[in-house]
Amino acid sequence: MRKISIIGMPMDLGQLRRGVDMGPSAMRYAGMIERLKTLQYEIDDLGDIPIGRPEVVVRKDTNLRNLELVAEKSELLAKRVDEVVSAGSFPLVLGGDHSIAIGTLSGVAKHYQNLGVIWYDAHGDLNTAETSPSGNIHGMPLAISIGIGHPTLTEIAGYCPKIKPENIVIIGARALDDGEKVLIKEKGIKVYTMHEVDRLGMTKVMEETIDYLKDKTDGVHLSLDLDGLDPNDAPGVGTPVIGGISYRESNLAMEMLSEANIITSAEFVEVNPILDEKNKTATVAVSLMGSLFGEKLL
Repeated sequence: MRKISIIGMPMDLGQLRRGVDMGPSAMRYAGMIERLKTLQYEIDDLGDIPIGRPEVVVRKDTNLRNLELVAEKSELLAKRVDEVVSAGSFPLVLGGDHSIAIGTLSGVAKHYQNLGVIWYDAHGDLNTAETSPSGNIHGMPLAISIGIGHPTLTEIAGYCPKIKPENIVIIGARALDDGEKVLIKEKGIKVYTMHEVDRLGMTKVMEETIDYLKDKTDGVHLSLDLDGLDPNDAPGVGTPVIGGISYRESNLAMEMLSEANIITSAEFVEVNPILDEKNKTATVAVSLMGSLFGEKLL
């Protein structure tokens, strides 16, 4: 029987809006474990990485909010994810804000020569201290993972970079900062903005994404930010952007990834129950997990 190891990462240190630390609990409450068990998986819920209630710190010299705290907690997550992959289990990480991807990718990528990444998100998360308007680290994890950013973060788990720009596909982007646009062009990162999603349709976007990654990668990590979906379908997120991917398009994307059988690790992030409507966003996240792990309509 295939095994999934669930790791909660209730961290809200990468941004300012409180409540996203309750995301892992919200997804569990939405029936995640029961749903995955019906798909014939052995589920091992490893609980949550301890975050505590640390005091927010902004270092004037770096323009980075909670730099040391995010690094410290990311190291803990990287170690846990590394152990899960080493044991032959599928790591499923629950966020938390998107800065948790720094730790997830640090734990996963050391097991692959060419890890691919699907970044399902309204944002590029390719900011640096220099380009970030806010200093919020949740807008930086993809840049950090390709080795661009403060060394305290890029060197987590003792190696850098974690992934190559040419092994990344961003899907659903519709809010990119100027510095991110420059980096995307400079590094040749493949991006399907909402223009492409609308113009090509989700089927074509996913076919191209799978074809792009399947031959040149030896594993693919899915990093799914719930703000990739339209706020009508996923209202409980910290940085909603109108005009996003629909619930049904997202389920189709997950179904196609399941059929392609290329995903080797995943994280679902930015579920904020405080901003949600009757746990709707966590329920959507669990539905997408169901589709990713093989649930079918018929």
